[in-house]
Amino acid sequence: MNRTEKEAVVSALQERFASANVALVTTNRGLTVEQATALRRALKAAGGEYKVAKHTLTKRALDTTRYASLVALLEGPRSLVFGFDDPIAVAKAVVAFADQNKELEIDGGAVEGQLIRSDQVKALASMPSLNVLRATVVRQAMGPGSRLVSMAAGPARRLAGAIAALVEKLEKESAA
Repeated sequence: MNRTEKEAVVSALQERFASANVALVTTNRGLTVEQATALRRALKAAGGEYKVAKHTLTKRALDTTRYASLVALLEGPRSLVFGFDDPIAVAKAVVAFADQNKELEIDGGAVEGQLIRSDQVKALASMPSLNVLRATVVRQAMGPGSRLVSMAAGPARRLAGAIAALVEKLEKESAA
């Protein structure tokens, strides 16, 4: 690989680190091509990407990013996982794949530049997805308003029911 190719790889890695909200480091101990392809597909569906790169180039790319602390994890046969949309979905995809394929081990990573250990990646994967969390917040925010509306509408409903019952009673009396 010549110098311009190395600079292009470093630049591409810097762009990935800059746009990623999660970056994980995994140990690849003999994944087959089929397994790596399956992992790439699972990560792509979750809004992520799987990348194998030389450590020297990765370390150079990390120097100028918020993920510089990942340098400590780059020893031996390591690969990178980037998440661009939902860090929880990417963590779930990697943990599920690692559970099914013992050739892939999760070493740790970083979320928004904050270093996390492998057990924290697994804890992140056990959390509800970002969309579920958003829906929960919206539901909780709307709860008091809907209760207030139902409380305000309750007396009006009872009054309307009483009026309807009175009208019905008067109609029966006048018919008799």
